[in-house]
Amino acid sequence: MLSIPLYFFPPLLEGRLVKRYKRFFAEVELTDGSMVTAHCPNTGPMTGVCTLGAPVLLSESDNPNRKLAYTWELIQVDGTWVGINTNLPNKIVGSGLEKRLFSELGDYIKIEREVPYGSQKSRIDYRLTRADNQHVYVEIKNTTWTDGKRDPRTALFPDTVTTRGQKHLEELIEVAQSGQEAVLLFFINRPDCERFAPGEAADPRYGKLFWQALAAGVKILPYRFQPTAEGVNFIGLAELA
Repeated sequence: MLSIPLYFFPPLLEGRLVKRYKRFFAEVELTDGSMVTAHCPNTGPMTGVCTLGAPVLLSESDNPNRKLAYTWELIQVDGTWVGINTNLPNKIVGSGLEKRLFSELGDYIKIEREVPYGSQKSRIDYRLTRADNQHVYVEIKNTTWTDGKRDPRTALFPDTVTTRGQKHLEELIEVAQSGQEAVLLFFINRPDCERFAPGEAADPRYGKLFWQALAAGVKILPYRFQPTAEGVNFIGLAELA
């Protein structure tokens, strides 16, 4: 499996997940037997990737102003490291954009972040500008969910009802219908998924809007990434199931 490094972790600490609670907190037993409370940078339900007792990796900050020194970065699921830090995908995609790594996006001369757009006044994750001054609007969604009972090789998004995600799809449809380029980039935060599909069972309306967006000309790019103890690597494009 060819992979390209895009992000590097500091040295990570090994442990096992004891408990996740109040969404933002995780109790972890380190390999030396000590217990620590880590920040959980993932507000979602983490369906299928929050197994108590599973191996986890934490980063440690030396910032004295932080309430929690540790951040939960990865969890091992069926022998595969899965990234759970939802603060990283946009940063990693930004690095890939600077390296012109995503060939499906074509050529561009300018990269901007958090640009206001749409009738609902959202901010797009990235706006690219081509040499002819045309724009490409890129929205990024992180996913770690797979329905292991049905197809463990297919990543799904979302894993719960997401009104925010629905709104973003509506705005991307507007962009495409106006004649501009709209892209929905899925960050598959685990290397064991070769395909992608909308999580229609978790959010039927999102699934309906997803297929409407595809029909309207929104480009769907489900990219595979490989989190490891050292960092995060880019693998390539997954198949749309």
